[in-house]
Amino acid sequence: MSEQKLEVCILAAGMGTRMKSTIPKVLQVLAGKPLLSHLLASVQTLGPKKIHVVVGPESESLKTVFCDDGINWVTQTERRGTGHALMQALPDIADNSKVLILLGDAPLVSARLMKSLIEGDTPLSVLTVCLDDPTGYGRIVRSGSDRISQIVEDRDANEAQAEINEINTGVMVADVQSLREWLPQLKSDNAQNELLLTDLVSIASGADLYVRPVLTEDAVEVAGVNSFEQLAELERVLQRRYAHDLMNEGVHIVDPERFDLRGHLSCGRDVFIDVNNVFEGDVTLGDGVRIGANCRVINSVIEPGSVIKDHSHLEGCQVGPESQVGPFARLRPGTVLRESVAIGNFVEVKNSEIGKGTKASHLTYLGDASIGESVNIGAGTITCNYDGIDKHRTRIEDHVFVGSNTALVAPVVIGAGSIIGAGSTITKDVKEGVLALSRVKQKSVINWKRSEDEK
Repeated sequence: MSEQKLEVCILAAGMGTRMKSTIPKVLQVLAGKPLLSHLLASVQTLGPKKIHVVVGPESESLKTVFCDDGINWVTQTERRGTGHALMQALPDIADNSKVLILLGDAPLVSARLMKSLIEGDTPLSVLTVCLDDPTGYGRIVRSGSDRISQIVEDRDANEAQAEINEINTGVMVADVQSLREWLPQLKSDNAQNELLLTDLVSIASGADLYVRPVLTEDAVEVAGVNSFEQLAELERVLQRRYAHDLMNEGVHIVDPERFDLRGHLSCGRDVFIDVNNVFEGDVTLGDGVRIGANCRVINSVIEPGSVIKDHSHLEGCQVGPESQVGPFARLRPGTVLRESVAIGNFVEVKNSEIGKGTKASHLTYLGDASIGESVNIGAGTITCNYDGIDKHRTRIEDHVFVGSNTALVAPVVIGAGSIIGAGSTITKDVKEGVLALSRVKQKSVINWKRSEDEK
């Protein structure tokens, strides 16, 4: 007999009625990613031959989000239970396959747990967990210590069965030949009036087949999400785990309860992270980086020794070593700060390169600019980069001093070592080493008085 190939079937047709949302439940976001994304990431490490996702008829948004993941989408037109959902996918599953069955709203089942199920040789394996309060879950009824004889839904449980605290997680593994034999035997004579996968256990056990329990001690890994309250609880548990993993690697996180990671965070030595920070996408913090309170960092690299002060927002940027950003600064995509750059409060930088030792300390906009080394940008300076149709670049060469309240109308080049007088509007290139200014002559009107209305 040829070796069995692994195929995965994810049941994701749930409406999420308790969430009162028009968004499919598996698209609700956990730690910055849809629930289904978390599950798919674990599944794909197993190298399955095929991934089937069973969805409801209103699933176009779901297919759009995951259009590049090579998924076989299967529509369950009528929602008649988990057994009925698997029946819809069964014709697409190859013969001699081992089928891993997962629930789309239980996003954190790890690849490690999946492997422990797959490695068994039994016709049917079921992932279980013990809960202090098993209310609402199907109870695992064992025959002896190492086999399951029945799964009883909460609403169908008698008094003795209701006392059982080992519950069904909804995760199973079975060979496809057995599924083809068992699924037609499912009946809807239960409190839900549905065809339920849990009844596969009774069918297999009734045929004197061994149903293997795989007990996990980690309830979080198998937790399902049916409400926004449950989603928030899982978010906090997951964020606490992320924080503790980072702290174990030597990152100083002031309060793990006020830390949010929505992607991947790579940290060097002696990194300090204050409270209420959010990291999204791929973020790298070099040795000795300090992140102040209430910052948001997205897809950015912050090099060693740099300080991001409170209330700053960084996206798609690179901050060079020993630089300082903020407080209340915004670095937008395409920003590159070289070594020892200072970007101060209420400064916005977009698609610009700022040279070594340059300072823009406050109240400034630098967009589409190339700025050299040791430049001083005065308060209130703006690069006027947009003419209403196209964007244009400003180039400021080394050792320029730009006075406060200056408008640089792009495209324009400010030559090295020049000085721009405060309050100027510069529309033409400035040569090296000169003083450039554009101001109207100041006048004073003698004996001027306000009108009575103005008073």
